Amino acid sequence: MTTRILSIGTAVPEARLRQDQVRDLFAGQPGADRLTRRLIGAAFDASAIETRHTVLDDLAAAAAASAPAGDERMPTVTDAGSLLAPSTGARNDAYIRLAPPLFAEAARKALAAASVTAAEVTHVVTVSCTGMFAPGPDYRLVRDLELPTTVARAHLGFMGCAAAVPALRTAAQTCAADPTAVVLVVCAELCSLHVRTPADHDEIVAASVFADGAAAAVVSADPSRATGASFELDRFATVLTDEGEKDMAWTIGDTGFEMVLSAEVPRIIGREIRGAVETFLGDDGVDTWAVHPGGRSVLDRVESGLELPADALTVSRDVLRDYGNMSSATILFILGALLAAGLDDGDRVATLAFGPGLTLEAARLTFRTGAA
Repeated sequence: MTTRILSIGTAVPEARLRQDQVRDLFAGQPGADRLTRRLIGAAFDASAIETRHTVLDDLAAAAAASAPAGDERMPTVTDAGSLLAPSTGARNDAYIRLAPPLFAEAARKALAAASVTAAEVTHVVTVSCTGMFAPGPDYRLVRDLELPTTVARAHLGFMGCAAAVPALRTAAQTCAADPTAVVLVVCAELCSLHVRTPADHDEIVAASVFADGAAAAVVSADPSRATGASFELDRFATVLTDEGEKDMAWTIGDTGFEMVLSAEVPRIIGREIRGAVETFLGDDGVDTWAVHPGGRSVLDRVESGLELPADALTVSRDVLRDYGNMSSATILFILGALLAAGLDDGDRVATLAFGPGLTLEAARLTFRTGAA
């Protein structure tokens, strides 16, 4: 019995941010001194990001200076272009309104690509760390997609950028226990809801990379469903680094969720990545790499630490360039691009994602062109 990712669907909000425009908006905030403006410019210009997406239309309009600010969903920017500081409650209220449609859009695309009807879904695993409510995204997905009310549901919250891999592991474990299961995994993150005037290094780095997006995967061990390109889910691993617990963290503050992303994160990854990957892969070869782009410097450190060729992380870099870091959804964007690219049958894919802790979540996949 082989469990597979049968399809991947992705979705982003309509509003798009140009990185240079967001840089100028943030650097122009009242009270930003010369050093802060210089740090903002350096972080944004070095990010290797060109565009990102946001659910906040007024933020996109203010960055582009294309229309007066004002967004009834959650005012974020004044007419004068100054960033507001909405309460955590206001930000979470916006999440409750805006996240479910993005969950549903990505899920519908994944189901359609796998030729799976809503009635055939037996399990749902949702993932998010940028908002919370109950009944939560898993419940809303059942209602919005008109899934069977008997669907078994699970939600993974607050696990950060690496959470899609544990979600796939949960789906694989479900399929191992029930070979007839059809599991819908959906990640959606609205990182831009927690935007704030960047004042220190962590806030500047976070402001320069995070974005909004959703991605879904249909997972099943039913061989009759494996009629197209798919990824076999071979095995998973989790590795906690010896340090970094305070260097990547995600807490709830009075004016939104607060991200700690210190300059040590890429350096820790660079030091730890070879040992962690060797423990996970052993003597197995790798044909393709799918690495979560926490930022350009993270990809650079993975590339150098593993002594990869210059083009090994091209897909990861392309996703970072076009979408930024959408937290948990990002690795599924990368896997979706690889699934559509048409790898060679039997290609081994090493999937790596990094989360708070500092935690490495890994998966070994095998690409298949069609039914076994």
